[in-house]
Amino acid sequence: MQRREFFRVSLIASTALVSNSATASSVIKPRDNQQVSDISFIEKRPLITHSDRPPLLETPRDAFVNAITPNNELFVRWHMPRIKTHIDLNSYHIYVHGEVKERLYLSVDSLKNDFEAVSVTVAMQCGGNSRSAFVPTTSGIQWGSGAMGCSVYKGVRLKDVLARAGLTENSHYITFNGSDEAVMKKIESFKRELKIDELSDETIIAYEQNGEDLPFLNGYPIRLIIPGFYADSWVKALVNINVTKEYIPYYYMDTAYRVPDNERESETPLKHAKNTKPLELMNIKSFIGYPTSKSKIYAKSNLRVKGIAFDAGSGIKEVLISLDGGKRWESATLGKELSKYAFREFSYGVKMMQKGRVSIMAKAINNRGESQPFAEEIAWNHGGYKYNGIDSVTIDIV
Repeated sequence: MQRREFFRVSLIASTALVSNSATASSVIKPRDNQQVSDISFIEKRPLITHSDRPPLLETPRDAFVNAITPNNELFVRWHMPRIKTHIDLNSYHIYVHGEVKERLYLSVDSLKNDFEAVSVTVAMQCGGNSRSAFVPTTSGIQWGSGAMGCSVYKGVRLKDVLARAGLTENSHYITFNGSDEAVMKKIESFKRELKIDELSDETIIAYEQNGEDLPFLNGYPIRLIIPGFYADSWVKALVNINVTKEYIPYYYMDTAYRVPDNERESETPLKHAKNTKPLELMNIKSFIGYPTSKSKIYAKSNLRVKGIAFDAGSGIKEVLISLDGGKRWESATLGKELSKYAFREFSYGVKMMQKGRVSIMAKAINNRGESQPFAEEIAWNHGGYKYNGIDSVTIDIV
């Protein structure tokens, strides 16, 4: 976050806390139409820049009209500021150790040549995507809604790697961490932890994204892919896999990336929940890529609304469109389902007859019958996590 933006957000948060009671919190529409930077990072088109160290880049709304997000448009989220600027593949390896029968040192070449290659098409989303919707302002990057994307990843099954190492009877948890580092050694590196029984055949160690090497800023040369989970667990530049008998407490498991452990996953600004749980499975979401807010459309012209929808893996059953504030809904046309974890394209044709300002809303429903709530129906949490309110854009018919 840039200095001026930090102080602006801090002022908003402090003002809200002073002027409101402990229960005065709300959720609104996330920021929209944020300015795209004039400068592009390596292998990226110009994106919305929240920080340059570590790189925090958001994808603009107009990119979300296709199921697959091009590599140069995919958002970027790092936690540690010390990111390697050069990687020698001759010396790079993953160290697999702990409760295994044989320790492994796996190079990228060994992953490509010694294991079966598999591909998965998966939606990826930061747990704090759309965080700017929470009022008072919560901690963390004030993302709009562009901290997400969908890619085709190629790599090897994590199960196959663990089978090669040989799990012992005491193998219950796995810790992952990457090559990025904190500025000070006393700061804990970014580590995430999974239960062995949370792994699926689609959990992979990827070395390709959309048919190319992983972009440097998205975890080159390899990263963990966990379909259905928020991307906070998708460790980038993976270098260490530690299999353990017991759960090991880590900052990014036991303090950060947690939500209240209650029915609504909610709390109040001045009374945080005592019981929390890790941020894991994504909830349902849809998003309009075209038109964008403030677009001007000629009256009596045909408009085709386009966007994407996804969830944690049950699959999208329907996307509904409303032009009257949610009073009436009509079904959009769904594109092909690339996988149960992928973005599902939708489109909706309408002829805009009368001049004036129109709000277009999109709501997704999945195969479990879950649907997106209105923003005001979402409960506040201090991490600003898991926002999935009904999306809308406001356009002018001229």
